[in-house]
Amino acid sequence: MNLILSFLLLVFVSQLALALVVEVNEGEGSVPLPCQYSGFIPEDNPTVLWTRDDLDPKSVHIRREGGDDLRGQNQFYSGRTSLKPDALDSLDFSLTLRKPTKTDSGNYTCSISNGREERRLKNIQLQVKDQQVEVGVEEGSESVLLPCKTKPDLHEDTRVEWTRSDQELMMVHVYPNRTNLLKKQDNLYRDRTKMNKDLLRTGDLSLTLKYPTERDSGGYICTIYRDKDILRQKVVLQVKEQFPSWTIVLLVLLVLLVVLVVSGGLLLHFGHYFMSVYKVEVDSGVESVQLICKTTVCLPKDAEVEWKDRKDRKVHMYENGSDQPEEQDNKYKNRTKMKRNLLKPGDLSLTLKYPTDGDNSTYTCTVYNREGNILLKKEVNLTVRVPQVEVDSGVESVQLPFNTTFHLPEDAKVEWKDKYDRKVHLYENDVDNRTYTCTVYSREGNILLKRKVELKVRGRVQVQDQTGDIRNRSSSIDPTPLMADQSV
Repeated sequence: MNLILSFLLLVFVSQLALALVVEVNEGEGSVPLPCQYSGFIPEDNPTVLWTRDDLDPKSVHIRREGGDDLRGQNQFYSGRTSLKPDALDSLDFSLTLRKPTKTDSGNYTCSISNGREERRLKNIQLQVKDQQVEVGVEEGSESVLLPCKTKPDLHEDTRVEWTRSDQELMMVHVYPNRTNLLKKQDNLYRDRTKMNKDLLRTGDLSLTLKYPTERDSGGYICTIYRDKDILRQKVVLQVKEQFPSWTIVLLVLLVLLVVLVVSGGLLLHFGHYFMSVYKVEVDSGVESVQLICKTTVCLPKDAEVEWKDRKDRKVHMYENGSDQPEEQDNKYKNRTKMKRNLLKPGDLSLTLKYPTDGDNSTYTCTVYNREGNILLKKEVNLTVRVPQVEVDSGVESVQLPFNTTFHLPEDAKVEWKDKYDRKVHLYENDVDNRTYTCTVYSREGNILLKRKVELKVRGRVQVQDQTGDIRNRSSSIDPTPLMADQSV
């Protein structure tokens, strides 16, 4: 009797829940239907029920003390619904519905029961929409607008979340911009997003994303917590790789070079611009390579330009109208340069001297304003190819090629080293599958040229040790001097 009275008390003190609207786009991974409870749980057979009255059977999901009871579940929801494992302890009865479709649209009821009496806690109106907005923009643009609108004159407690929907949850922007909420924003979008100041009055919750790049492409979800409603709108962003007009002019020049240049060496030097603007490939041994970073945007005079490699090492710094070599990593000392007055034409390209395969990396060009905000960010992938030489074991000698058209001074010094930084004069009785480096110095000791060659020796030979026994070992090349190219 006491048990019945307790449950009747529960019935009378519970408040009727207002209908709540939840919107979601068809094709999303899942949608939560919220139902939090603050009352008392029946001591006898506590049961959480999710139902939909317009279906037969109307059961969407049932949770008892012993776990889920899906025996009477409508087959339309089979394998697509779940509650938190501790729902009856935490009093969070929210239902997760996976892969929502338009046929899932309808009115859902969250109830609690003791097996004899049932009390409705929450009514949810789910709207599954098939529309989504697609936005396209070229990489290198100042910004792109991701649209999201709702009714105007929103309550001051309205909260808006912009998230990425095509990967693990990534917070793009949160309104209001309180410190505790901004901490949730992913670093990829820090200082790159903003919303209208009067969004509560206009209902325009669109997001401005600055300096979009290809990695920003994907699905974005605008979630609006309006009064008790949860509304969602999806925007798909496609950032297209920029193909500037100057590359067409360069293509014409390359065709002319095919006709005019016999040796082809010059083509090899510039050929990396032909395939892709942002992927650069050169052969080891060229005097320099240019990492392209251009913009048509007028940059402020006090802009700061920073080049970094994949390991976050500073490759080059430009600040206050001049280079800042003291901030440069030692690996790149005396090897980089940028154009003078580079901010006027918007050409922020970097010239890297004497590239080797040790310089293979993704380089990032970032432009900051005086306040430290990012104005521009571009990436260039550099690949320096190392020529390979293969030779059969037992040959008398092998030539490691190094041709150059660069004019060398008469007092230049040529030095060959292996990958262990040992000077190579004669082949010793050791395994010769190594990478050799040829370096050319001026009289002052500055590096003029640098090239690597990878040597592979095929096969094994039999040799006789001092005891007269025959044994197998990796062959070594006859200890004769290496032959450097005569042009060096």
